[in-house]
Amino acid sequence: MKELQPINQQVVLDISESNQEKRTVSGIIIPDTAREKPKIAPIVWMSTIEGAEVKPGDSVLFKPFSGTEVEFEGRKYLILPYADLLAKIVETEKI
Repeated sequence: MKELQPINQQVVLDISESNQEKRTVSGIIIPDTAREKPKIAPIVWMSTIEGAEVKPGDSVLFKPFSGTEVEFEGRKYLILPYADLLAKIVETEKI
């Protein structure tokens, strides 16, 4: 099995779901260039980062126009610096 192992405080996010073909209700295909890029994605792998506040499996909000998109074994990933993560998405109970 192969996996991406990021180095130098990099994080790998899975953006495969967001890159699926989108259509309007009437069936018109919306091209990638016309769609807003996702800003939330799950962490798949990350380099060793001392004191990291997130871990693989966490969903995070990240800076727009950040990182490098790569395709690896049929899935799309975004590799970006740990510093470009803005927030961790957490589930809370309603009071």
